[in-house]
Amino acid sequence: MSNRLSFEDSPYLQQHKDNPFDWYPWCDEAFEQARREHKAIFISIGYSSCHWCHVMEHDVFENEEIAAFVNQHFICIKVDREERPDIDKHFQELHVLLNRRSGGWPLSIFCTPQNKPFYAATYIPPHNREQMMGFSELTAIIAEKVAINDEKLFQNADEITGFMKPKNMPTQATQLDEKIMIQFSKQAEHNFDPINGGFSKAPKFPHTSTLKTLMTQESLESDQERQNIITHTLDAMARGGMFDLIDGGFCRYSTEESWLIPHFEKMTYDNALLCELYARASVQFANPLYARVATQTADFMMKFMMEDNLFYSASDADTEGEEGKYFVYRYNDILQALQNSDVKNIEEATRLLVISPEGNFEGHCIITLETLVRPEWFERFVIECKKIREIRAYPFIDRKINTAWNAMMIKALLVLGRQTPHYHQQALASLESLLSTMMLNGQLYHTTLIHKVPKIEAFLEDYAYLSNTLIEAYQSTFEEQYLIQAQQLANKALELFYEGGAWYFSRGKFPTICELDDGSYPSAVAVMVETLLDLGSLIDGKYRHFAFKSLEYVSIKLMKSPIYTPKLTEQTVRYLKGDRIIKAPKSLLQQCGTLTYPFVLFKRDETLKSFLICGENSCFASTEEFQKLDALLLTTL
Repeated sequence: MSNRLSFEDSPYLQQHKDNPFDWYPWCDEAFEQARREHKAIFISIGYSSCHWCHVMEHDVFENEEIAAFVNQHFICIKVDREERPDIDKHFQELHVLLNRRSGGWPLSIFCTPQNKPFYAATYIPPHNREQMMGFSELTAIIAEKVAINDEKLFQNADEITGFMKPKNMPTQATQLDEKIMIQFSKQAEHNFDPINGGFSKAPKFPHTSTLKTLMTQESLESDQERQNIITHTLDAMARGGMFDLIDGGFCRYSTEESWLIPHFEKMTYDNALLCELYARASVQFANPLYARVATQTADFMMKFMMEDNLFYSASDADTEGEEGKYFVYRYNDILQALQNSDVKNIEEATRLLVISPEGNFEGHCIITLETLVRPEWFERFVIECKKIREIRAYPFIDRKINTAWNAMMIKALLVLGRQTPHYHQQALASLESLLSTMMLNGQLYHTTLIHKVPKIEAFLEDYAYLSNTLIEAYQSTFEEQYLIQAQQLANKALELFYEGGAWYFSRGKFPTICELDDGSYPSAVAVMVETLLDLGSLIDGKYRHFAFKSLEYVSIKLMKSPIYTPKLTEQTVRYLKGDRIIKAPKSLLQQCGTLTYPFVLFKRDETLKSFLICGENSCFASTEEFQKLDALLLTTL
């Protein structure tokens, strides 16, 4: 029998609708019931493509015996963190407060009947295991303590609730200067893995914004060691494993240091950011391999993750309860695919593919390449491998439409579209669909299911990423409507989320200060600062003031540990160096390619007959030839 989640739109909540747990969605009814019946509250937060969320569901939430006890003594609430990031961020902060370390998913929270939290964990096994308390034993203790109104438990909950109230950050500031670039480079070099590329140890994430900021520094001043960090990492990821050489697109992260064995879920935000990064790198380093990775990533998103020009949120790591089942191959299947591809030297081919009869993942093989040079037979081999996948069940796809993540993907297509026009056209079509779906009666919304009316109002990240993408659309088309829409969204974001230099992620029931660190994707504060600097150069200098106050407010952290805030570091460097604005009529701007200086914006001006190079307060030079712009720009810096 289905529980209350059967009435919810969220694919993640739908996954749990047949659990024996008597789940509530996040709603007033659940909290009122807990108070009325004096029951503790259990809140479980996750998302549809989360592997450990599936594990806990199988181990705990599908356990009839555990469910019978929990349903008697608890009110249980399921939350989709992609649908309600404000709730998730609030309780992730609680996890850090209580455990002195970051949390993750699934996130497990226990509260008093008055909804005051006192315990936080991530995955909890069904029963005591090694040094981990089991869910069955834990809930038995909590149920008893709540039933007898244990004074210590309720006192702790009151104290924790007090600590969780938003506090103003210290307003002390320090001077922002170009030493931040030196500090960032040193910290990136310290974290760099010179053997495998990337940063830090396993699990290894792509750290896209770190690479992008290093690329910006490389544009300003070439350095061979820095360039090696960038290209070695991009090359290593492109060889396969975490990058899917068969369908295209990137998996979430690598479970080991060489990028070979991924966690197989594919997220829209990862693919958007990496598509843009490789597209930019292909131009900056004149590398056609990077362009191929970017186009294959875009093609994957458009084929597997798009409907009616909108992009879904994620695809799962598991198929039919088995991690990676769709993606991996038996050794004999690869041999047959090589034979079908007319490969003459099978032994040499298996060496290049780094495979063996023992496999490289739980007895199966993940396709990767030993070298960046793809052998002439490789494309035929990919076709054969696709045939094998076509008869398999595809992993579950979360068909939620997330405004910020769609905006990221559209921006990537716009950047890639400067090299290949059909991506440009797809980007504009997707942008139109996103605006018509998520902007209703002047209100921007955060998420919805495809073909459904959105209900959850937008958070800061939605305003930040969408306004940023609209400016990119203006830079690609020079159509004023995109710039006007970007300004309107930025104004609304300032009204809703900005306060004296500080930015809130949300201001509703869960007022949450927006994080500065670039986590799964760049901080919404950093993207907002980028947008404000863009508007300051393109429309009105007042926006630069808000950008500066935002940087100044967090300047101590920025200058001390810029490696944690790559996007904000990049925008700090931009603020210090200054923008250059190229003004010209649309007919000339459409001829423009890429310029070396990274902080250049193009502004349409039909009163001009040539290119005019300007700074923030004055113009310096003009030319009728785009080829001369690079040299002229250098004279103005």
